[in-house]
Amino acid sequence: MHIPNPDQARVERPKILEYLLNREHPDGQSKARFFEQCGFRRSQWRRLAEALRNQARRSEVTAVRESPHGTRYVVEGPIDTPTGNRPEVRTVWIIEQDQSEPGSRLVTAYPLSSSDR
Repeated sequence: MHIPNPDQARVERPKILEYLLNREHPDGQSKARFFEQCGFRRSQWRRLAEALRNQARRSEVTAVRESPHGTRYVVEGPIDTPTGNRPEVRTVWIIEQDQSEPGSRLVTAYPLSSSDR
């Protein structure tokens, strides 16, 4: 199973710039180091956004969780990177209960450790 409407998955600019590629963010700094080591840069944030959308299109959902905010979908699989490596990444997507747009929105992304697999 894939996330619903994977071609309409949304990765918002602030999620990338203010979180996933922000070394100053208390929760995002380790993610920023990881994604930077993979060749992603703030100046080309759309490359990371597209890599995460592609992962959601190609990889299977590994868990579905209901929350007060909506339905969360966990996806695990490789992403394409500027360095040519294909690290395994876990992404979490949400379809909010009251959303008007189709498709899911990226909540977070982080590298899978060997103990996660």
